[in-house]
Amino acid sequence: MKHDIVGGSTFPLLRVYLDKGESLRAESGAMVSMTRHLRLTGKMDGGFFKSLGRMFTGESFFLQRLVAEEGPGWALLAPAAPGEIIALEIDPKRPMTLQKSSFLAGTDKIEISTEMQSVAKGLFSGEGFFVIGIAGSGTAFLSTYGSVYTVDIPKGESLLIDNGHLVAWETSMDYEIAKGASTWVSSVPSGEGLACRFNGPGKVLIQTRNPAQLGRWIFPFIPLPQPAQRS
Repeated sequence: MKHDIVGGSTFPLLRVYLDKGESLRAESGAMVSMTRHLRLTGKMDGGFFKSLGRMFTGESFFLQRLVAEEGPGWALLAPAAPGEIIALEIDPKRPMTLQKSSFLAGTDKIEISTEMQSVAKGLFSGEGFFVIGIAGSGTAFLSTYGSVYTVDIPKGESLLIDNGHLVAWETSMDYEIAKGASTWVSSVPSGEGLACRFNGPGKVLIQTRNPAQLGRWIFPFIPLPQPAQRS
């Protein structure tokens, strides 16, 4: 399956080209347009319980499925947030874990699952108790807030990452919750609080913008509700 990223780097679209018989799974609501030979359906991918698990990761209960039934065609897909779309090739021997809401689409041989984290990681990692597991063989398309930067952490090294900037990491990697600054006293005033320390070897994908920081930036500009006037 061929694909292009079109529309610029700030508000891109994913354009996929399907030959007859090929299909693609995508996040619900992602389809922007498609040619007449493609058929679009919604389904509980993996059954009821897997679909229910996806809801805990911030994804939708149903997935879209685009199938080239009558002949070749193409479709345009769009993520919800502004930022980059990347194509991530999945190696069967190196499954990946994704942060919630980063999955956009994937080829049919990709296996999508919901994984539960420990209590400590669920409470303090910023990712919640459930994350997305991607395994199998094929291409997964991820959406990020801002651009994406890939870091390869060698064996014996570690890297501290603000949890709001995490996109994906190799499932085999171990990470722990750590203070964001040098001491607990300075962690809160530094604005970092808790972060995730990843231990190599392995690959981590980082997004250049943090949605929580955007929320804090917007909040002062939100008008306060006005008291109701008595007649």
